[in-house]
Amino acid sequence: MSIEKGRAYLSQFGVEDKIKEFDVSSATVELAAQALGVEGKRIAKSLSFKVGDEAIIIVAAGDAKIDNPKYKAAFSTKAKMLTPDEVESMIGHKVGGVCPFGINDGVKTYLDESLKRFETVFPAVGSSNSAVELTVDELEKIAQGFSGWVDVCKLPE
Repeated sequence: MSIEKGRAYLSQFGVEDKIKEFDVSSATVELAAQALGVEGKRIAKSLSFKVGDEAIIIVAAGDAKIDNPKYKAAFSTKAKMLTPDEVESMIGHKVGGVCPFGINDGVKTYLDESLKRFETVFPAVGSSNSAVELTVDELEKIAQGFSGWVDVCKLPE
């Protein structure tokens, strides 16, 4: 089960006791925000893309949207999201629980600048009913496959 992969990965860093599991779905930004009782923009959503033949994850603030020109400038290709089947096979988690913990080897994780507005954020932990509260610095240190910060999103006006 994906949450077990996420929990095992996070245990290496001593933060597994911070994982929250819910009786309700947290598969979308809105549902996660309701389950946690926080603003949606503090949900750290993990977006899965294909760059060439490889999968990448971009973790962004819950209110951020991919800005196609910025994405193309950063990755030299058009933004192409993975299909749900590709997400599970290439990333290692199902849609709704994608996170940068317990993922398949070789997947690169990028953190978007939109996260830097917050002291703490809430990424999922591999299932559609889980989250963990981490500081942005903790997320940078423990995100599996961390490959750098990017500025590929736009925020609401």
